Amino acid sequence: MPKASPTPPTEKSPPASYEDALKELENLVADMEAGQLPLAQLLTGYERGAELLAYCRAQLDAVEQQIKVLDNGTLKPWTPT
Repeated sequence: MPKASPTPPTEKSPPASYEDALKELENLVADMEAGQLPLAQLLTGYERGAELLAYCRAQLDAVEQQIKVLDNGTLKPWTPT
């Protein structure tokens, strides 16, 4: 009877918030810096870290844009372009 092929890693969903993304990113960096991960996990961690970093940057950019449209003490809704 043939062995079942290993299940490919599931893609992680986007973080629920900026804070969740930052916490996960910090944990990934700590694990990678510890130097105890196999090469395959390092690569996976690096890819996930890049995704989390992009998410955090996008969140910060969105907040920055909202602040820029602040007018007369009223924060106007911002829509991405």
